Amino acid sequence: MLVDDQKLIRQGLASLLSLSAHIEVAHEAADGEEALAWIKAHGSDIDIILLDLRMPKMNGIQLLQAMRAENIKIPVLILTTFDDHNMLLEALKAGARGYLLKDVELEMLVSGIERIIAGESMIQPTITTSLLNGLQGLHSEFEAFAAPEALSAKELEILRLIAAGCSNKEIADALFKSEGTVKNQVSAIMAKLGVRDRTRAVLRAIELGLIGFC
Repeated sequence: MLVDDQKLIRQGLASLLSLSAHIEVAHEAADGEEALAWIKAHGSDIDIILLDLRMPKMNGIQLLQAMRAENIKIPVLILTTFDDHNMLLEALKAGARGYLLKDVELEMLVSGIERIIAGESMIQPTITTSLLNGLQGLHSEFEAFAAPEALSAKELEILRLIAAGCSNKEIADALFKSEGTVKNQVSAIMAKLGVRDRTRAVLRAIELGLIGFC
């Protein structure tokens, strides 16, 4: 599902995604209110929502908050023109699973869709830079244990690769491990940090000073 107030953007995205044989745009909406009404009636027809942030009537963050209030668990990938770390944090806190800029290449967009449907997260590396540079002095407000269990050197290495935007497969290739092993290690890292997804694991680790960004 595409949710964006600009019709030309929606049409352009739909045309691009049609180049991928296994992705189909099931519905388009021009604002959060229209999207929420359709999701309530037909949410089972979609696997992921590509969502703009700045829209009239109900913006992207408000839609995410409304979906959480309604216990709607369809994964959401933010797709916007604004590289704004404050909005990114708000979107992540509201439940977004990924965040890409609209000028992203088709290959990365398709990869992001596939990864999020598979249960991973996806943040464009250039946005990660902006986010981490803006974290100083901010409180992330993510759910986490007050005193998380210590991470091993290998787990910290995996966290750094996640922060760089690597998928489980890419991490497995880099560390000469199986993808299943990496998936289990990522789950262990999230459990130790007391968070529910990869993005929050990275943000929590940065907040605790466990990893940095160059």
